[in-house]
Amino acid sequence: MEKIYYVHGWASDIVSPAWIPWLKEECKKRGIEFVAFEMPNPTEPKINEWVEFLRSNVGKLNEETFFLGHSIGCQAILRYLEKLPENEKIGGCIFVAGWFNLLESAYEEEEDRKIAKPWIETPIDFEKIKKHTNNFLAIFSDDDYCVPIDDSDLFRDRLNAKIVIKHGEGHFEDTERIDEILEDSLELSDEVVAEIEKSRQRPKSEFVSQEEVEAEFLNPIKHRKNAYKK
Repeated sequence: MEKIYYVHGWASDIVSPAWIPWLKEECKKRGIEFVAFEMPNPTEPKINEWVEFLRSNVGKLNEETFFLGHSIGCQAILRYLEKLPENEKIGGCIFVAGWFNLLESAYEEEEDRKIAKPWIETPIDFEKIKKHTNNFLAIFSDDDYCVPIDDSDLFRDRLNAKIVIKHGEGHFEDTERIDEILEDSLELSDEVVAEIEKSRQRPKSEFVSQEEVEAEFLNPIKHRKNAYKK
């Protein structure tokens, strides 16, 4: 992992939530470039504006590039990836409190429903997204007042995402650190790289293709830790 692009949530900014300062410091220690975008019109986020902003501001992509989103920022990343040329590859995506649906308690006023409606109703082509990476980590809390916990199943089913469900973290606004952001994404990437390298060293009679290795080691059911939702 060489670079992380961070996309914040609805009505948020580049210095929040509370775990961002911790993450920036951890990235600095590990030599990872952390790029946080101040997204346009964050109090009234629009799909086209946010996707176009990412298209205009994200640099050259490679398999050491990761995207990190919080809340609606997760959807913005997915919709951006959906529009990329098929041959563009990235290292993976980490989603914190991402959603495809919202709980009633997420809406503070009627205007919020109008803002959220396109994000909920506009279809996403997940098959296109998975052409760019098959490394997805999605982190949820069991008491999030915005995100229904069942959305974790949607991330797993639609993206084959590795799912982590934490206890009592709400919408992760006041959480001070999320160790899984770096530990789990790096662990998964390193494991795949190691196995691919092994496959290159096998005799031809024992050769396993890169696709087979990735399918095996990115399987979210076989390799999910006990702490992860099944």
